[in-house]
Amino acid sequence: MFPWDQIDTVLLDMDGTLLDLHFDNHFWLSLVPQCLSESRGIPVEQARKLVEQAYAEVAGTLEWYCLDYWQRTLQLDILALHRTLVERIQLRQDSMPFLKALGECGKRRILLTNAHPDSLALKLEHTELATGLDEILSSHSTGYPKEAQAFWQQVITKFGLDPGRCLFVDDNEAILEAARQAGIGHQLGISNPDSRQPHKQFQAFPAIDDYRLLLEDLQAANK
Repeated sequence: MFPWDQIDTVLLDMDGTLLDLHFDNHFWLSLVPQCLSESRGIPVEQARKLVEQAYAEVAGTLEWYCLDYWQRTLQLDILALHRTLVERIQLRQDSMPFLKALGECGKRRILLTNAHPDSLALKLEHTELATGLDEILSSHSTGYPKEAQAFWQQVITKFGLDPGRCLFVDDNEAILEAARQAGIGHQLGISNPDSRQPHKQFQAFPAIDDYRLLLEDLQAANK
């Protein structure tokens, strides 16, 4: 699928790409509306509509991913609520074999996530994900989300990347497009980010539902 001899670095999203997105979907679409309903004394469906409207107002911006923003906006202890669901934080079953194979083949593995640093720390605490990565960056430290070209320019400079020799993996097609526009040479979508939801369809990028589909070609290229 990819010319692995022309790829030095693999840039990887976290939620929905290396971790099962079920945790985040359940948290933001079920738990948060339920807690808002209880805190304001309103029906759950009304709370859900308020939350969805608030999400839509900042979609694609850094605020959408910011726990501090949502704590102020919704008047809920968002991080404390995260901790009530830690048993739902799960790696995709195919993530660690893929990350291990990349390392064995000498590929640099960099996590690029829009997750807030507190959410990132919690997920690293409850999984072995960090052991399969060389470097980790939250977009919050750049001041821009991954949707922005300014984010990618900072990443390329910070890590000294040759963008044309990078592969970027994400479950969000708009972010894959942002990476392409920034000159990242190769993009790959993940069609099953949430293990409990139907597969997604990607229009402009190749996509897979199991990293093991890449292992044979990756390992063959390293011989």
